[in-house]
Amino acid sequence: MTNHSHAHHHVPGGAVHHDAPHTPPARRAHDAHAGHSPAMFRDRFWISAAFTLPAVIWSEHIQMLLRYRAPAIPGAHWVPAVFGTLVFLYGGRAFLQGAWRELRDRLPGMMTLISLAISVAFVFSWIVQVGLIKADALWWELATLVTIMLLGHWIEMRSIQRAEGALAELAKLLPDTATRVRDGTEEEVSIGDLRMGDIVLVRPGESVPADGIVRKGESDVNESMITGESRPVKKREGAEVIAGTINGQGSLRVEVVGTGADTKLSRIMRLVTLVPSVPASGCAASASIGRTHSCVRPSLMMISASRCPSGDTATE
Repeated sequence: MTNHSHAHHHVPGGAVHHDAPHTPPARRAHDAHAGHSPAMFRDRFWISAAFTLPAVIWSEHIQMLLRYRAPAIPGAHWVPAVFGTLVFLYGGRAFLQGAWRELRDRLPGMMTLISLAISVAFVFSWIVQVGLIKADALWWELATLVTIMLLGHWIEMRSIQRAEGALAELAKLLPDTATRVRDGTEEEVSIGDLRMGDIVLVRPGESVPADGIVRKGESDVNESMITGESRPVKKREGAEVIAGTINGQGSLRVEVVGTGADTKLSRIMRLVTLVPSVPASGCAASASIGRTHSCVRPSLMMISASRCPSGDTATE
């Protein structure tokens, strides 16, 4: 029986797979979410949302727009500044750290853009708060921007986690070794050592180690994990088999026609790794995040433009 231990897996190409996609060094260095998790963004979102409420409620601008008066408390003028600062330092920390990594690697991206926006708003608001210039501070805009971005990244990290889980399940489909038949002799080899034209023996219950064509034998093969077909598919001489599918009751001798990155399973795994990183992918979560970012950025610029100091602007 082929050894099918999942302590590690040889992904197509012969590299060892450790339940996660192999990532090029450049991409790992530029991973904006290194060390991040859905739980981290979830906790930061809810706490930042709680801090954002006072900043919005006691904002003079919001009070004027909605025509209400916030409860009168000592130091009410400082409430938006205090809670806006808390949101920046606590909620914005993840973006600032991500921006530092991007700039260190000379690959600025989304984290750099968000950090630039919230840092400029933070510095500008404190300059206004201490009375150095006459303008309206941007405390509620800063707090809501950070909170919305945390929500977007929480959704994104959940999408990434699901994709990584799916990838780990796909990796489990591949066996670690295969039985190669050469000159009538059977030998157990790593699937990374298989080459085009090799003949492999697939015994009952074993996983097919590589894409191939049946040269001898007949069996029903379970392809549900790859194609979604619920019933086993009959395979006879000349039929194609897919790496990672499960052989039924009969034995098959298969000629290898696809190894490494050329197997269907390998291509599926590459598509899974691209889901969280390609904004234009079909993933609904990625698309929604892209729409959120594209809406928030121009909104922030319009808000900032409308709040820029002019010659007759009054102090808060």
